[in-house]
Amino acid sequence: MLGLLESGATHLGVATDHVVESFRNALWPGYKTGEGIDPHLLGQFGPLEDALRACGIVVWPMVEFEADDALASAATLAAIDPAVAQVIICSPDKDLAQCVDGTRVVQLDRRTDRYRDDAAVREHFGVAPSQIPDWLALVGDSADGFPGIPGWGARSAAAVLAGYGSIDAIPDDAGQWSVPVRGAARLARALRANRDQAELFRTLARLRRDLEVLPAGIAGLQWRGPTDAIDAIATAIGAPEVPERLARLAAERVG
Repeated sequence: MLGLLESGATHLGVATDHVVESFRNALWPGYKTGEGIDPHLLGQFGPLEDALRACGIVVWPMVEFEADDALASAATLAAIDPAVAQVIICSPDKDLAQCVDGTRVVQLDRRTDRYRDDAAVREHFGVAPSQIPDWLALVGDSADGFPGIPGWGARSAAAVLAGYGSIDAIPDDAGQWSVPVRGAARLARALRANRDQAELFRTLARLRRDLEVLPAGIAGLQWRGPTDAIDAIATAIGAPEVPERLARLAAERVG
C-alpha cells in the first residue's frame, strides 16, 4: 500500500474479508470458508486492518458481504464521479473482471504490473466483462468453492455465451443451437439437467455493487497522512521505517 502511495496514488481504499464466510455460504454449502486456513495467517487479519488504518488508509472490513463486493461497489461509485480519471482495481481475481468498463475501470495485477481493460478481458476470457458471472457459472470457480456445470470448459462456455449472451438464452436442445461447439449435445444435456444450479452459481459469482462503502463520496478515499497510532503499530509489526516513509509522503502531499 505504501508502494501505491509512493507511486502517486492519491485516493486509496482496501477491502478485507474480516471473516471468510459471507451470505453466499447460506446459498451453497460448498462455498469457501475459513476452514483450513493457517491460524497464523488468519491471526494477521485484524493487525492488518489496524495497520492500514494507522497508515491513514480507508478500510472496508467485510462480514456479511465479501471484500470483492466492497471493491465492486466502490469502483461503481467512483466510475460515475466526473472528477475521477480512472478506477484501478488492484486485484487479478476472475470475478472482479465483471467490473471492468472500457478503459475507465480496469484491473491491475501488481505482481506482473499488467492492466486488464475491456479488450484484455475479452481476449483472456473470450467474453465481455458483463458476461463473467455467466461464464463462471458454467466453468466454476475453485477459489470460491463452486464447481460449475459438468463438461463445460472455458472455451466452450466462451463460444456459447458469445452466441447467446447469457445462460438464460441458451436453448435446452443442442439441435437449436446456432453456435457450432464441439460436444454440443453433451453440453446441452448437462446444462438442461443443472440449469437451476447454473443460475445459483451465477448468483454466487455476481458481485454486489450497491453497498454503501463511500458515504462521503470519492473524497473520503483521499489519503491525508497517517494517524497518531502509526508509531505504536509500526513498532508492534516490526516495521520501524514505515512512519518515516509516511511522514515524507505527508509532507509532500499534505504539507
